[in-house]
Amino acid sequence: MRDEIATEKTVQVERLRSQVVALEQLLEVHEQAVLEQSERLERTLERLGERTHLLEEEITERKEAEESLRQSETRYRSLVQGATYGICRSTPEGRFLEVNPALVAMLGYDSDAELLGVDIARNIYQDPGDAAQLREQLDQNRLERAEVLWKRKDGRQITVALSGRLVNEPGGSGSFEFIVEDVTQRRALEQQFRQAQKMEAVGRLAGGVAHDFNNLLTVITGYAGLLLENVGPNDPMSRDLKDIKNAADRAASLTRQLLAFSRRQVLQPTVLNLNGVVADSEKILRRVIGEDIDLLTELDPALGRVKADAGQIEQVIMNLAVNSRDAMPEGGKLTIETTNVDLDEDYCRRHVAIEPAPYVMLSVSDDGCGMDEETRSRVFEPFFTTKERDKGTGLGLATVYGIVKQSGGFIWVYSEPGQGATFKVYLPRVEESAERVEPPRAPREAFVGSETILLVEDEEAVRTLTRRVLQKCGYTVLAARNGGEALLLCEQYGRPIHLMLTDVVMPQMSGRELAERLAPLRPEMKVLYMSGYTDNSIVHHGVLDAGASFLQKPFARDGLARKVREVLDARPHD
Repeated sequence: MRDEIATEKTVQVERLRSQVVALEQLLEVHEQAVLEQSERLERTLERLGERTHLLEEEITERKEAEESLRQSETRYRSLVQGATYGICRSTPEGRFLEVNPALVAMLGYDSDAELLGVDIARNIYQDPGDAAQLREQLDQNRLERAEVLWKRKDGRQITVALSGRLVNEPGGSGSFEFIVEDVTQRRALEQQFRQAQKMEAVGRLAGGVAHDFNNLLTVITGYAGLLLENVGPNDPMSRDLKDIKNAADRAASLTRQLLAFSRRQVLQPTVLNLNGVVADSEKILRRVIGEDIDLLTELDPALGRVKADAGQIEQVIMNLAVNSRDAMPEGGKLTIETTNVDLDEDYCRRHVAIEPAPYVMLSVSDDGCGMDEETRSRVFEPFFTTKERDKGTGLGLATVYGIVKQSGGFIWVYSEPGQGATFKVYLPRVEESAERVEPPRAPREAFVGSETILLVEDEEAVRTLTRRVLQKCGYTVLAARNGGEALLLCEQYGRPIHLMLTDVVMPQMSGRELAERLAPLRPEMKVLYMSGYTDNSIVHHGVLDAGASFLQKPFARDGLARKVREVLDARPHD
């Protein structure tokens, strides 16, 4: 029994030992499986970590890209919104899709929304046909600075330069993008500059023609006068000679106007108040313009002073008044106004060759027929006139232009058809006191003498005529062809020379230079200049030095004799 029990226990022990071994083996297998599962989990976690890192990097990159895009859009928006030129996008049908503030301001609208609601062809283009033409160009290629006329909300016309392109959009007809630059002021300045160059060129031509004509007219007038002295009043040739002289005088008047336009006449400026010049001219103006035109004057009592030739300013006023009268054939109102103005840099930027400074303005306005743009652009050209044939020379306003420019000022005209015209003359304001102009002393009745005169003239015909006239008046005449001969005569002639009558412009040595070189040698000798043309080498911008005497060519016999006698009789301080 004990043996059976021992055997059974042994069997149970063995069974348990086998179970333990099996369990240990099972645990070992399970541990291996757990280890492998753990390794697989670790590898999965590693891969998950890597993917998480990549995702984080991708998210970071995306955020950075979004921020960069946002900043780019902000900069673009700022660039478009803050641009000084217009930027817009429009539909092919002619409606704005987007506009920037500069374009809104350029076209004079109150808001973006208001401008977005307009029809481009009808409300923006001056000529709706231009819109269709530009669209055809854009369909083919890019548009590069095409200039076209637009109009603002208030109707004012502006010139714009357009650059644009066609933008094709998926599923749509596309749109147009434009950059718009307002070039109105630039084109106006360019036009002013071209007009100034044109006037300068015409002025040089006119001055040269007038110079040559004056020498010829001096000879014609002089010899006609000499012949008239040798024929009786009943001689058949007397009338012919008078007609020749009258025709020469009329031609001389035209050349004087040409010289005024070309700024090559001689001015004798004084410091004056334009109010006095207007007042002195008012009586004769009322006779000239007629009773059917009301003349009004509005003169600034605190008006500044200018330095100008009073006689030439009177001519300016007279010519402008006559021009206004002709623009009011059925009567009207003519207003002459004076005032002080200070032109700033903004005004001068919009007008060619004007410096910011204080000026005195003389304005002549009428309510006549007015002028269109083409007439306005040519109104100061010599021989240009809108009057009927034989009704005017076309030199009145050209003369005004030349006098004003030569006096250091400028003139502008403002006019529209049917709205009258206003001519504004601006002369530099000076601080000097106005000068009192003494009336000239009456010369002696007989313009003769016995003094010695040095005549210097390079034109032989003029020199011969002038010598004959002076000799006939009793003077001793020493004639020289140029400055060199004049210097030699003065050195060789042992007697006093009372007066030198010299041309202004001569080859090699000018009349003024000759006078300066002779002054130490002949301090008592007076000088009388003569010319049909002046040059900057003789007079600064055509203005004769104070105290100098001048005789304008062409001159008649009596004019020459009177002026010579007047200079000889003048006191040293006159």
